[in-house]
Amino acid sequence: MNRIYLIILFLVINFGGLALGRYFMGDAVTGEWYSNLNKAPWTPPGWVFGAAWTLIMICFSVYLSYLFSVRNSNFVKTLFVIAVILNVSWNYVFFNQQFTTLGFVNILLLTLLISYFFITFGDDKLSHIKYLLLPYIVWLCIATSLNGYIVFNN
Repeated sequence: MNRIYLIILFLVINFGGLALGRYFMGDAVTGEWYSNLNKAPWTPPGWVFGAAWTLIMICFSVYLSYLFSVRNSNFVKTLFVIAVILNVSWNYVFFNQQFTTLGFVNILLLTLLISYFFITFGDDKLSHIKYLLLPYIVWLCIATSLNGYIVFNN
């Protein structure tokens, strides 16, 4: 029963973070600044972002429920808080403030941090559950390449 509560808790936190990030983004995706950027040819259609983040946050929440059941330490809590801050702040930095280079650094750090979760917390007790992080890692690699393209081609 404890794991169910943890999954619900992490779903609320993670989807709350997405909602907050969306709020910080405002109407920037449809705005003039973003529309006029030279974007990567592999930029997916808008609906893909919502679908991807929904899958990612469900998988991440389930993974976190197992991680916190096995390793509920201040270190793990701190890493999770940093991940949430990086995830939420990217929208503000990139879209709201239009700091594409700082956004690139932000998303690189988030990619490294989620990869760190995969590598470091993939021991015997989490050896299979760590694969729930793969959608997040793959998406962050795509998002990092999209952000990087904008930085280097605008």
